[in-house]
Amino acid sequence: MTDTLTDTASDTGPEPGYPIDRSPRCPFSPPAGLRELQATAPLRKVRLWNGSAAWLVTRYEELRALAGDPRISSDILRPGFPQVSLGSLERARRQTSFLVMDDPAHARLRRMVTGPFAVKRIQAMRPEIQRLVDELIDTMLAGPSPADLVREFALPLPSLVICHLLGVPYADHAFFQRNSAALLNRNSADRATEAQRILTDYLDGLIGEKLARPADDLLSALATEQVATGLLERRDLTAIAILLLVAGHETTANMIALGTLALLRHPDQLDALRATDDPARIAAAVEELLRQLTVVQTGLRRVALEDIEIGDQMIRAGEAVILAIDAANHDAAVFSEPDRLDLGRDARHHVAFGYGVHQCLGQQLARVELQVVYGTLYRRVPTLRLAGDPAELPYKHDSIVYGVHELPVAW
Repeated sequence: MTDTLTDTASDTGPEPGYPIDRSPRCPFSPPAGLRELQATAPLRKVRLWNGSAAWLVTRYEELRALAGDPRISSDILRPGFPQVSLGSLERARRQTSFLVMDDPAHARLRRMVTGPFAVKRIQAMRPEIQRLVDELIDTMLAGPSPADLVREFALPLPSLVICHLLGVPYADHAFFQRNSAALLNRNSADRATEAQRILTDYLDGLIGEKLARPADDLLSALATEQVATGLLERRDLTAIAILLLVAGHETTANMIALGTLALLRHPDQLDALRATDDPARIAAAVEELLRQLTVVQTGLRRVALEDIEIGDQMIRAGEAVILAIDAANHDAAVFSEPDRLDLGRDARHHVAFGYGVHQCLGQQLARVELQVVYGTLYRRVPTLRLAGDPAELPYKHDSIVYGVHELPVAW
């Protein structure tokens, strides 16, 4: 698959394939093909892996309008829904989380887990997150240099945090990290399906333990307050647990590693971040890195419930829609010089966490974790540098969530 669509980006030409590979020369920006579509055909039909077509939305204004439109469905089981990979529909039939449901079912399930992710509760976790960050840095510095930042730091931190919040034993982190990565791989349907089964069995068993011996954690609270009382099916709690466990560490881990790589490749921005202890400036840096990198790289998938006229196009009922949040976050009509990393930019209105009622539940937790990491790691390790050839880094082109499999660093 090419990263340019020079011959296919017109309104009348053949439908380009989607997703589009990023260029090795520009690993922190959306694919050149997406940018070309954004400039020439911001609502354009593309061809998916199974030969089906979908409307691809690449501009910020149209994306937000559609993401907030109740005539657009997130229900993965509806006919016409643009499946992300082979096997995703079958896995959804076996187990569906509120992420791919519509209201009122989506709202009912989401409300059950909203409390622990409220801003005040997440802010109360900041001292513990800071302690974990410092301990992981201490451990890394006590070990050999160079080291893999993904294995030694980026993965352990969000895994420790989400395990503590949910009540999942961190001793099992290698097991669920391995299966989470397989579940997010869009090129291996069999592995993803098996990973879903394995995680389902594991978390269903853990929920059984919570019902028998509740502890002070989110899964125990949901099991005893919702499942035991008949307000929530046990299979629904298992689906929620998988969503929170996988999303709770994968996206943040990739942002930690990829954000560090981006900063190391932009030393002027890294120097500015390292020089400040102003929480507001660190928070702004987090928002800009979230905008610039936008690790969800296969778009937000939807299907139209009614005919919708937007711009000069008509999306018909039953047609698939993909909201390309990575392209929207690089829309020059909204973000000046969007490919330039500028930690002083006001990027708070980015759509890296989505938009509308399905906006990411755990976004405040991710923000606090990233603020602590970006505000601590580079000051504590001022000589941190990339070890090895950046051209040889293994990027996650095959995953729903973008990042690097490894990040060798030295100090």
